[in-house]
Amino acid sequence: MDPQLLEILVCPVTKKPLRYDRDRGELISDAAGLAYPVRDGIPIMLPDQARKLP
Repeated sequence: MDPQLLEILVCPVTKKPLRYDRDRGELISDAAGLAYPVRDGIPIMLPDQARKLP
């Protein structure tokens, strides 16, 4: 994940910063409790595509 891209991306639900989980290939929104997938280097920032975190 490009660090510059990560600096400007925010959670579409909370508008808070995201962190990248390299092992799972996901962008994590701790504030929303969601994990957005990154497919072929493209973040999928759709809430209905996000995985709910336990």
